[in-house]
Amino acid sequence: MFLRPLEMLSNVLRVIPKRTIHQSAALLKVEDRKAMLASLPGKDEGTVGERAIDIDSLITKKERIFPDASTPTTLFNGVPFNEIPICNIRVSPNNTIITICDAKGVPQFIRSCGIEGFKNTRKGTNIAAQATAISICTKAIERGYKSVRVTVRGLGPGRMSAIKGLEMAGMNIVSITDTTRVSWNPPRPRKQRKL
Repeated sequence: MFLRPLEMLSNVLRVIPKRTIHQSAALLKVEDRKAMLASLPGKDEGTVGERAIDIDSLITKKERIFPDASTPTTLFNGVPFNEIPICNIRVSPNNTIITICDAKGVPQFIRSCGIEGFKNTRKGTNIAAQATAISICTKAIERGYKSVRVTVRGLGPGRMSAIKGLEMAGMNIVSITDTTRVSWNPPRPRKQRKL
């Protein structure tokens, strides 16, 4: 009598089909996405050859990285700092204007991406800014300019690319100064676009 229920239980267990463990479609999608992202190349951070610079390590290496009272008379390649020509880079989202002035601030060369031949939305690209910097720098080197102080003003894609173009053309950059204006009481932002 006692064996019968056990036999019945074993018969019932034989009848119940074995369940296989399966993954849901959501888990399969996640794994497929991970495999796809692993196969993609690394993210391009701008122009080829451009690299990030760790500022903290530079500060520990050089003690005199920031200007002080003796900076105007400090010699760079035999020329005092305050007599080195200035390269003003004015960057906007739509264009990049580069001006090379003498030490007193009188403009000697002016080039922009529009003058360089880029039209419409291509004027605001980092490639246009780099090409403009290379062309103005070659003219300045022909005139005898070797070192410049760089001042960058504005926000746009051509900020780093213009400096990179000056360096690629062979100009010796002594200092880089950011003179972008900052409003402490900015206007109210626009309402969000409805798509």
